[in-house]
Amino acid sequence: MAGGEDGSAAVPLLGKKRRREGCPGCRLDEANKTATGIPYLNFFYIWIVCLTSTLPIQSLFPYLYFMIRDLKIAKQEQDIGFYAGFVGASYFLARTFSSVPWGIFADKYGRKPCIVISILAVIVFNTLFGLSTSYWMAIVTRGLLGLLCGILGPIKAYATEVCRKEHQALGISLVTSSRAIALVVGPAIGGFLAQPAEKYPNLFSKESIFGRFPYFLPSFVISILAAGSCIACIWLPETLHFHDDEKVEAIDELEAQVADLNLQENLLKNWQLMSAIIIYCVFCLHDTAYIETFSLWAVSSRKFRGLSLTSQDVGTVLAVSGVGVLVYQLAVYPFVVKFFGAIRPLRPAAVLSIILLIAYPFMVNLQETELKVLINVSSLLKNVFSATITTACNILQNTAVTQEQRGVANGISVTLMSLFKGVAPAAAGILFSWAQKHMTGLLLPGDQILFLMINMVSVIGLLLTFKPFFNMSSALRRS
Repeated sequence: MAGGEDGSAAVPLLGKKRRREGCPGCRLDEANKTATGIPYLNFFYIWIVCLTSTLPIQSLFPYLYFMIRDLKIAKQEQDIGFYAGFVGASYFLARTFSSVPWGIFADKYGRKPCIVISILAVIVFNTLFGLSTSYWMAIVTRGLLGLLCGILGPIKAYATEVCRKEHQALGISLVTSSRAIALVVGPAIGGFLAQPAEKYPNLFSKESIFGRFPYFLPSFVISILAAGSCIACIWLPETLHFHDDEKVEAIDELEAQVADLNLQENLLKNWQLMSAIIIYCVFCLHDTAYIETFSLWAVSSRKFRGLSLTSQDVGTVLAVSGVGVLVYQLAVYPFVVKFFGAIRPLRPAAVLSIILLIAYPFMVNLQETELKVLINVSSLLKNVFSATITTACNILQNTAVTQEQRGVANGISVTLMSLFKGVAPAAAGILFSWAQKHMTGLLLPGDQILFLMINMVSVIGLLLTFKPFFNMSSALRRS
């Protein structure tokens, strides 16, 4: 090490980062300097952890309509969407209050402890959700899961820190692709394993625990998978730098202050970061409202201009979409990044998504094979566009701050995003219920107004990517 044993003498103030013996972050940095290839094993651990933390969200949608119906909280069929929205919202609203504290925790104690605690929360509270016997128990257990699962912000920072700079886009895309797999596995688990005593009477009796708790089996399977990923966390390398030497700490802190001069110490005043977060939140609002609405609309009756699909049908559609997104992320997206970069595709993807969603209400006029083909293709394309937008937004956020700020920056991002996502299911459920009660007598049928309102959110997100709100040119230079 240059400058003697303590590394504090001959190193310039703005020189290379000092390597400290015993520091996991320094050890990983040294490994990344010598290993220029893609860290497949570390990326695999990230992917597994992200997958199991996302499954409780994605698995809910195919059976939520039927769960609310069976909990007998809705007085009439048109009110099911209203109550379903609040179950979906409880997870995200609870996460709103815990995201920044989790980011601070990850910046102080490390990314790995945060990840392990979050996976343990999935195991406990996802299981309890499946055992819900009342509407309020479902609300509370989902809320506690959102409160204690603080993985989303730290895992994004982790994905950019565990690899070399040239692999950061791939690391972030793995976070997104894990959600794509969750979009395959989650709906399949929820759609095919909910109400097992009714669907598979030869395997599950009505007197068994799976008969008495018809929505426990999908939750139980996910909790088992989460337990496996918790074991995989043993091999996760820590990326945070821990330097105990006070003199070195003081120098490193001074270097960080100088390096962060243009970003400003207060992240809330970093407009490049905050504008990127707001854009991300708007698109998250759109995506969450869309998936909530799609799941309710697909299983609702034809008399309310729904598609009258079963929970298995919805699970299949979402699973096909997930497989398609995975193929896109692995086979197509790398070429998109190579030729256009990770950020430039954001606007085209948003425009195409808006055009696609306009066609959704008219699918009610289709039957059987035509409907199934078109709904699968449309859902696949919609999720491909969403994955492209989400990856670009995550890159924008993480390149706007330094490593030492990413935990808190992503915590702020997850807090605001969770607030938007918390509003989305509730608002979508209320709007869905209103639309079913207003199919006639308006300028447009209720279902067309419903999808029009969801589309307007995406239009707003697209407009926010332009000046004076956001400086795309500056973002492209940073990436």
